[in-house]
Amino acid sequence: MAYVVRMMARAENGVGRPVAEQRRTGPGDGGRPVQVLVRLSGELSTKSRRTRGRFQKRLRANLEDAFASEGVAAGIDAGWSRFFVEVPDAVSLGPLERSFGVSSASVLAGSCPAELDAIVETGRRLFSDRVRGHTYAVRARRSGTHPFSSGDIHRDLGAALNEGATVDLGNPEVSVNVEVRDDRAFFYADRFAGPGGLPLGVQGRALALISGGFDSAVAAWMALRRGVALDYLFCNLGGSAYERMVVEVTKVLSDSWSYGTRPRLHVLDFGPVVEAMREACKPAYLQVVLKRLMYRAASLVGEEIGAEALVTGESIGQVSSQTLTNLRAIDDAAALPVLRPLLGFHKEEIVARAREIGTYELSARVREYCSIAPARPVTASSPEDARAQEDAVGTLEVERAVAERHVLDLRELSPREMVGAGLYVTEIPEGADVIDTRPAEAFEAWHWPGAARRDLEALEASFGELDRTRTYVLVCAEGIRTAYVAEHMQREGFEAYSFLGGAPRLRRLSAAAPNGTGEERER
Repeated sequence: MAYVVRMMARAENGVGRPVAEQRRTGPGDGGRPVQVLVRLSGELSTKSRRTRGRFQKRLRANLEDAFASEGVAAGIDAGWSRFFVEVPDAVSLGPLERSFGVSSASVLAGSCPAELDAIVETGRRLFSDRVRGHTYAVRARRSGTHPFSSGDIHRDLGAALNEGATVDLGNPEVSVNVEVRDDRAFFYADRFAGPGGLPLGVQGRALALISGGFDSAVAAWMALRRGVALDYLFCNLGGSAYERMVVEVTKVLSDSWSYGTRPRLHVLDFGPVVEAMREACKPAYLQVVLKRLMYRAASLVGEEIGAEALVTGESIGQVSSQTLTNLRAIDDAAALPVLRPLLGFHKEEIVARAREIGTYELSARVREYCSIAPARPVTASSPEDARAQEDAVGTLEVERAVAERHVLDLRELSPREMVGAGLYVTEIPEGADVIDTRPAEAFEAWHWPGAARRDLEALEASFGELDRTRTYVLVCAEGIRTAYVAEHMQREGFEAYSFLGGAPRLRRLSAAAPNGTGEERER
């Protein structure tokens, strides 16, 4: 606790501002570090003491990996019911929003000893200017034994802030939050949400079948959220271009949501399998048999790597192979349990979740290669009939595809390796035009000086109108999505690049620039 006390005693920046504003300030406010109170998922509190201790140990390790992966020097003090994190600036808080097991977090405005007079004085000093002319409410919570109650804090601190302000307990413009934990009291104005769920890795490992589309990516994310570490299996029916798109989708899940693990992508050439199917089984059964053979391949790989289950993106009734009867016929081929996180979801819900987790734009470009069914596919196959059709095909090609697969270490795979040399830059070439494809809100919060904002889809459709004598650097949130467009532009004769590491790395480059240009570039 000594580290927390020392750390929180310096927490004076970002007083009372909404979190969105605090996140915009970056390393300003005198360059002081940012201190954050992290609340754990409520599910952890329901576990036995031994299990909860194991889960929280894993969460801390995952957070350490998360910040290290982002190149952020972070201090983490892991208490029993709260974590305290110190990072260099508010721009570095992203990993907390993407680490499973984190319920929410708050940037701290300050702290003081857990004494009523000190709480009132510190709260008045931190928030009196912020609440003046506004409605406000004091919210207090306590943990431990103290000679005062939460109600005492509400009454006394509320009275101290009442000059020039109006109390509104229902819908205040400013919330003054006080959290008393043992011998310290911590102050904050707002909170931002984490993903909740269970710390990644506490529920063992599974193998997710990934196609690059909306469903499989969202299903994988939902399994990750339940603490299941994942490797991925991709049965390629579309060649190298298709593989690259699937790698891009899977790398978002790996780099942004899989802290604390090192997921691998197993890539199988399934073209010969489909050829064998077309020769041997009835056309109406092609889709069901294809799924059965994918399950067989996944079972072979899963057992080899020690996976405890398979994860798929199937949803009841969405397509012909996903009727309840056909799912039963397909399951018959799996040697491992099959988990279907999306079983009761409809497509709109899946697409909405894909937007939230950052896979939507990539998945939207993926063609449906897995649909090989004729006009009238079977919708009610029995396990016996499906098995008979599969037996006619045999498993030789599946076993060969598994044996000859290649495996990618997704966390170690660099964007340059994914697409090829000459596509990425780590500096802005002199005279280059910077095109920022992030949403307008992120662009307004910060952008490279002189950058223009364009929607990625609009840029992809209209880049031919740009001046071919200019050099272009494309920027997105993570440095992967713009690579797709930059590659297209290069093929059409443009000198275009994607900025490696995306906007976060570009902002660090800006802040590190000499002669104070980092501050000049803040927007």
